[in-house]
Amino acid sequence: MTSKVTARAPSSTANLGPGFDVFGLALDAFYDTVTLETMQTRSLQIEVHGEYGKTIPLQTEANAAGLVVKKMFEEHRIENGLKITVEKGVPAGFGLGSSAASAAAAAVAFNAMFNLNLDKNALVKYAAMGEVASAGTMHYDNVSASLLGGFVIVRTEPLNVVRIDVPKDLALCVAIPKIDVPQKKTEVARSVLPAQVSLKQLTSNVANACTIVAGFMLADVELIAKAVNDVIVEPARKHLIPGYEQVKKNALDAGALAVTISGAGPSMIAFAIVGQHVEKICKAMEKGFKDAGVNGKAVACKPSDGAKVI
Repeated sequence: MTSKVTARAPSSTANLGPGFDVFGLALDAFYDTVTLETMQTRSLQIEVHGEYGKTIPLQTEANAAGLVVKKMFEEHRIENGLKITVEKGVPAGFGLGSSAASAAAAAVAFNAMFNLNLDKNALVKYAAMGEVASAGTMHYDNVSASLLGGFVIVRTEPLNVVRIDVPKDLALCVAIPKIDVPQKKTEVARSVLPAQVSLKQLTSNVANACTIVAGFMLADVELIAKAVNDVIVEPARKHLIPGYEQVKKNALDAGALAVTISGAGPSMIAFAIVGQHVEKICKAMEKGFKDAGVNGKAVACKPSDGAKVI
């Protein structure tokens, strides 16, 4: 056992358009860091720091990292108490896998501290437990991306996560509107989804999702982008994002290959090729939000590696 371990995990985007609850992509835009340190008393103590840490709960059951550590602590019958310190670098509630980054970093740190040698599926399961703190239920797409890095495909029955390397020339622009988001934002975003969809809609999304997978397998950014088109979830959610239409139009006019909602939103993400209009796309997306009366910040980024001990 090591007395102190620190792990870092990246932000992520989920769905990529048609891959609802199935696709995830790690992003090097932001990172969360979790440090575990042994204490003499058999208890769990949480501290949260960082630019985006002010609204993060300090109760174990309500904190993504705390909930992961609690589950692992109990199931592996750890005798020592633990101090959990979260350095919050991923904006919370904006569709960038904030809780997933904390959960992934916590799982990796715990695994390393107690030399558990857990496989990737076990780590994903523990990290997904942390999503209950923010979303009310377990989700695997963001945590899988944060844990493993790259592009991930999640199959849940039974749980099996497939990781695929990403094209070296894939660039992304993430545009984050500065708006107030509800605490249970993911639940709100799910509440507007249709209970039934047509066979035509389903067929369209399946075809696009398959094409995205092919694009990653072939390392073809343009093929990926051609299939970033969701006819089910995105139309139901776009009204939740002020400036959605203008941000999307601006990005495409500036040279983006595709634009979609990042996860459950309200951030939006554009796909591009490294060195081709990336900064221009970011500025265009910021202007799209501004034209809708909303300040926003756009960040150019690339796919990231997964969580690791630092």
